[in-house]
Amino acid sequence: MTEKKRLSGQMFAGERALFGEKSLYIEDSIFHDGESPLKESEDIELLGCMFKWKYPLWYAKDVSVKNSTWFEMARAGVWYTKNVGLENCLIEAPKNFRRCEGVKLKNVSFSNAAETLWKCSGVKMEDVVVTRGDYFGMDSSDVEAERLTLYGNYAFDGSKNVTVRDSRLLTKDAFWNAENITVEGAFISGEYLGWNSKNLVFRNCTIESLQGLCYIDNLVMENCRLLNTTLAFEYSSVEADIRGDIASVFNPSSGHITADEIGKLIVEKDRVDPSKTVIVCRGKEN
Repeated sequence: MTEKKRLSGQMFAGERALFGEKSLYIEDSIFHDGESPLKESEDIELLGCMFKWKYPLWYAKDVSVKNSTWFEMARAGVWYTKNVGLENCLIEAPKNFRRCEGVKLKNVSFSNAAETLWKCSGVKMEDVVVTRGDYFGMDSSDVEAERLTLYGNYAFDGSKNVTVRDSRLLTKDAFWNAENITVEGAFISGEYLGWNSKNLVFRNCTIESLQGLCYIDNLVMENCRLLNTTLAFEYSSVEADIRGDIASVFNPSSGHITADEIGKLIVEKDRVDPSKTVIVCRGKEN
């Protein structure tokens, strides 16, 4: 393995300051003005660094970043990059991570995550906080997230092969147009959850949603709670075991729905075949 050249306490300015460099260890340094300072770089370690201008890591490969900060103008920070890991980092800039492969995020905080993590694959997240994260994770695939805290609408639109565990999501229209999604031990609050999707599984989740869980092909819900969730399951094929009540159910297309009680059941025979859905109410005493 090539020994890395060490750069410490440096101030980098001007466009493409370290363009195409390989095997660098950079610590306590500032990337000031000048676009694309580490474009086309490879085998780079950064510790305690600050990025203050646009496009710092494009077309890079094998990058590790720890205890570092992206400021607001370090926009579109990591694009077209392979095998990149961030740990204990703060990211103020929007539009980060696009068309990347092999992304690892641990203890990372995004304060303005609009249009972040788009069209990426092979993503692992642990203890990540996302704020103002509209369209977070759009069209990304093979994603694993644990202890994700997300504030932002339209999360994971068009995503595939996603697993989310022990997380809290405040997000309208999450998991639209998605496929092969598993969510376990999560709290989700947001309107129109999961529309136009295929193979969605929720286990041990608490969900609040206006007209959520509709237009889904193969929806599975195990030991979930639906708080103030109205007009659920419209045109969905569903296997749902709900603990507690459901405020209202509207025109499910097929499957089995079990709950303690259903406040209002609407089945329009001219739109769906009632015989294709079995509905069971256990009663509150159980």
